[in-house]
Amino acid sequence: MGPSYGGVAGRALSPTLEEMTTLNFERTYAAAVPQLSLPWRAAPAPDPQLVVLNEPLARGLGLDPDELRAPEGIALLTGQVPEGVETVAQAYAGHQFGSYSPRLGDGRALLLGEVLDTAGRRRDLHLKGSGRTPFARGGDGRAALGPMLREYLMGEAMHALGIPTTRALAVVTTGEHVVREEVLPGAVLSRVASSHLRVGTFQYAAAHQDLDLLRSLADYAIERHYPAAAKADEPYLALYDAVVSAQADLVAQWMNVGFIHGVMNTDNMTISGETIDYGPCAFMEQVDPATVFSSIDHQGRYAYGNQPAIAQWDLARLGETLLPLLGDEQTAVDKAMGVLGAFGERYDRAAAGGMARKLGLTPETAAAEPEAVRVLIQDLMALLKEHRVDFTQFFRRLSQGLVEELFTDWAPLQQWDSRRRALLPDDPAKVTDQMLASNPAYLPRNRRVEDALEAATQGDLTVFHHVLEAVTDPYTERPGFEDLLGPAEGGLPHVTYCGT
Repeated sequence: MGPSYGGVAGRALSPTLEEMTTLNFERTYAAAVPQLSLPWRAAPAPDPQLVVLNEPLARGLGLDPDELRAPEGIALLTGQVPEGVETVAQAYAGHQFGSYSPRLGDGRALLLGEVLDTAGRRRDLHLKGSGRTPFARGGDGRAALGPMLREYLMGEAMHALGIPTTRALAVVTTGEHVVREEVLPGAVLSRVASSHLRVGTFQYAAAHQDLDLLRSLADYAIERHYPAAAKADEPYLALYDAVVSAQADLVAQWMNVGFIHGVMNTDNMTISGETIDYGPCAFMEQVDPATVFSSIDHQGRYAYGNQPAIAQWDLARLGETLLPLLGDEQTAVDKAMGVLGAFGERYDRAAAGGMARKLGLTPETAAAEPEAVRVLIQDLMALLKEHRVDFTQFFRRLSQGLVEELFTDWAPLQQWDSRRRALLPDDPAKVTDQMLASNPAYLPRNRRVEDALEAATQGDLTVFHHVLEAVTDPYTERPGFEDLLGPAEGGLPHVTYCGT
């Protein structure tokens, strides 16, 4: 007998599965570009048990949490839909660690369909761990419970920080086991996203050398994510510009909370500008631009400090796919290079603006004294690295005026802080309020996340819910969460795995 996560006996059985699926789902993506997905069915889950359900997200999608907890709802969350309801595996390509793979796709995932949430926004409902598809490339198509709970936890933490992200609706164990380094309980994650369009989706379409297919995909991306681009003189160039801008903002936000994605392959970069695929990800604790957590990133390609450059590299690959839509060859290249060349400035502006808020500076000061602010940030990061200071803890303590104990030698930081204070506005209370609202107290601390996932694998969700409760209200310090205010002491360096 494996661990129990709570059965569903005795719960209401209405509405029927047919009513739950056919009433809400739309399939605009599969209809617009049918060449980019394959109809496929989820593998059966012999004994599904709901582990965790995101009730606020469910309500935001117009779904009743009680219905999702019923057997029909749990069946839906593992992909068990009636005959006649078409679920699809999406096709995409991608550069993985710099090497191009022409055919990736949803190897262990399915798009159940699209729903309009209560605000009228279109959202994908997507499964991960629902069994092998034709894109599986030798994989078993399954997912283990721990990595699926990691994605749930990380997505909710990022959402609470205000960073664009996919979010998990639920995690359900399947009643089967998967073999990784050890035998683990199998699970299915249901994920909600603005869409699952990726740079890799465009790479797959472009590789077909079918201009109509590429145009249809670009038109769909514009309609779904950037409708203003449709009114531009050059809609496809405007689409590219919008994606470059969205990704510059996104990566700047990652950097300003110390988030390391771990696998910034082109198939993991969304067109919408949302964070997707929380595999070997973590938050940097001790400051070092070379920080890597992924067990497979041996060369540090996706290290913390490399993320902006990698994002621009990925976006260059997107630009290459759009060239046939931008005019004759040389003109198209010049236009795309002009858009891509703006990435650095956009990223720098977004990153500096976010960091200025963390330091208590006003936007006006950041705009009026850009060089002084740039040097201030640069010098701070060097100090934090030299003194091996925890990134999140430093900024939170700075907000409270309590950073001295984090340094063995306080004098260099004092000198730096005198320069910062010279740039602050004359309203100390307002400065403090801004800093406390910009610097989280709680993030998913690496060691505690691993503790939570290990315990959950054994059937104990106590630590998981403890961490989840803290990170979903990250700016409010409260009793009982002191273990998440700083890094755990001692132990081996933190290593994360992709979960496949």
